[in-house]
Amino acid sequence: MKKLAIFALILLGASVSAQAGDEAKGAQLAAQCAACHGKDGNSTTPMWPKLAGQNAEYIVKQLMDFKVGAADKTKGRYEASMAPMAANLSEQDMQDLAAYYMAQETQMGAVKAEFLELGKKIYFQGDAERGVPACAACHGATGQGLNLAKYPSVSGQHPQYAIKQLKMFAAGERNNDEAAVMRDIAIRMSEQQIEAVANFMLGLH
Repeated sequence: MKKLAIFALILLGASVSAQAGDEAKGAQLAAQCAACHGKDGNSTTPMWPKLAGQNAEYIVKQLMDFKVGAADKTKGRYEASMAPMAANLSEQDMQDLAAYYMAQETQMGAVKAEFLELGKKIYFQGDAERGVPACAACHGATGQGLNLAKYPSVSGQHPQYAIKQLKMFAAGERNNDEAAVMRDIAIRMSEQQIEAVANFMLGLH
């Protein structure tokens, strides 16, 4: 019973954190992000991720990691384009931005027929022979992820961006995933599987 009570308090704290942002203030801050991520978080350039509909806790974590990386490239998550943007953000700024983007609607895309079969298989079933688990186990049947666990939404994400991130995880060039979960998965995937599942997620909802 005591463990259940502690777990409930943890969840309650996480819920409060996820709702701590001010959407209106986030909208004002997002103006400086629009050039790359779009006015409402739906970037039109495939190399920049869509943030619309993204889980708030995940956004906050990434911004915090970018801020750490801006101060020390060997820590957190370093991206040359994001370092100056995140460096001066306060934690409240991050919460506000996250609240704004999570409230926006993701613009979906259509899955190309050539990627549908394999992409669907990897996403929902994984590949037991390669030791690749189903993506749906963490990111959900509709790709919405899990906010409290900081698992990102992958629904409607640009395939080009998703492919780049999976390859970076596989190469160890991105290492801000908890317990190396994504690095361990991505390194087991073939390039064909990465391309297929990334394209499949574009239309997943």
